[in-house]
Amino acid sequence: MFSFFYKIFSVFFILAITMPSGKAQNTVKSLSQEYIENIAQHELRNAVIGVLAISAEGDTIAAWNAERNLVPASNMKLITTGLALDALGSDFKYKTSIGYSGKVCDGTLSGDLYIIGGGDPLLASDDSIATAYGTIFREWAGFLEDAGIKKIDGHVIGDGRHFGLSMPEEQTWQWDDCGTYYGAGISGLNFFENMQTFDVAAGTCPGDPVSVRMKFPECPWMDYRMKCLTGEAGTGDKLYLYTSDLSPAGEMRGTFATDRAPKTLECSNKFPEYTCAAYFTDWIAADGTDCTEGPADTGIFSDGTAAADADSLVVIGTTLSPSLERIVYMTNHDSNNIYAETLFHTLGKEVSGDGDYAASRQTAERLLHGMGMDTGTVNIRDGSGLSRHNLLSPSFLCGFLKAMEKSPEFGSFVQSLPSPGDGGTLETVMTDYSPGLQAGIRLKSGSMSGVKCFSGYIFPTSGKNAEENRPAVFSIMMNNSPVSQYRMQKMADRLIFLISTDITRREAE
Repeated sequence: MFSFFYKIFSVFFILAITMPSGKAQNTVKSLSQEYIENIAQHELRNAVIGVLAISAEGDTIAAWNAERNLVPASNMKLITTGLALDALGSDFKYKTSIGYSGKVCDGTLSGDLYIIGGGDPLLASDDSIATAYGTIFREWAGFLEDAGIKKIDGHVIGDGRHFGLSMPEEQTWQWDDCGTYYGAGISGLNFFENMQTFDVAAGTCPGDPVSVRMKFPECPWMDYRMKCLTGEAGTGDKLYLYTSDLSPAGEMRGTFATDRAPKTLECSNKFPEYTCAAYFTDWIAADGTDCTEGPADTGIFSDGTAAADADSLVVIGTTLSPSLERIVYMTNHDSNNIYAETLFHTLGKEVSGDGDYAASRQTAERLLHGMGMDTGTVNIRDGSGLSRHNLLSPSFLCGFLKAMEKSPEFGSFVQSLPSPGDGGTLETVMTDYSPGLQAGIRLKSGSMSGVKCFSGYIFPTSGKNAEENRPAVFSIMMNNSPVSQYRMQKMADRLIFLISTDITRREAE
């Protein structure tokens, strides 16, 4: 008898340990589970896919490699924006102040005027929620007038020391990313989202120089070398600007195909503090306020002069950013990296008093731990998801989404997440499915080469959970994929649809 039961036990044990990971993690055979197993074993057999979907009641709807750490790309912004709302509140606003060192006598400031950055990511941005920089400058000029300053016998200094950053970018970002608008890095004094725009046009024949003209902001102090050439038709846009904050220099490399229409190329500006100071110096000069020493910053454009201690400055006025709720909304709808990175460092500065990368990471981990999350199982490097060293699992992301349901800022968080087809980064997501289905889904996308991720909420349209507004959560992560972004998108669309269908079926039971 013992031998018989031993044999039966052995058979079940062997089946259990040889069963595919998704089947071992999920006891309910759903439509979405079947689809996951199919693509994992066929189209994505050479990639890694992780999926978890959990109903409002906490039941597993579908799972595959749910505990596997993968590169989240911009799904990292879910963590950043959620923590920012929960820790800082939706009404939080960034401050930018005007102050001075020295003394004011008979209308002359004998000292330096400071533009004291407080981290505002929207300063001089052309975002729809931002205030035009001309309007901001007029307000700053009004502060000078109220303080009786008609002449500055010193510098106008762009002060970006707020976060105490050792470098503007996270050190694991790729170099070619760091020259793009989405890899610009941040400062305590951002300007025009730290972008530098160029008008570019292909030459007549392959091998001809590409026409490159600086557009906005004008930065004549930069030494730009244009070593980019016109490429063969069909080779696309492969232009990259290589630059750093170590020197006011940069080199544009790569090719721009003959059949590409002229465009505005958005690159990074590594000196937003000096740019802001230079533009404001010109603004007040046109209004009759002379500055004898011109613009400067607290870095390489310091003109050899040590910056005054921030606490010693006399502040004469302050302007405010839009609310954090609006910034988070734009961060998630447009997947804006500089906004996300600023939020990440703001957590470090406001919660721990230090906004550098290491301190901000530690702050994020501590806040996550306070929400019941085990950060020992993941790796967080930045706030935007640009680093490929970020590692999260579908289980971790779903756990965070569930934890945010307990936050007093949950409503603002959900509203910040777009629905499929709702413009921005989700404009082409689930376009083959009904608007009614799309409206009940709130999610964040994440993409980079070989990576496609979607995580978010699915709100039921009927039943008890719909009445109580209790959503299901899901996370789909595809990594190391040779499949095209388009095909990965279509697979994700189908999977989200099937997860939603499984939820509806459960609600009807």
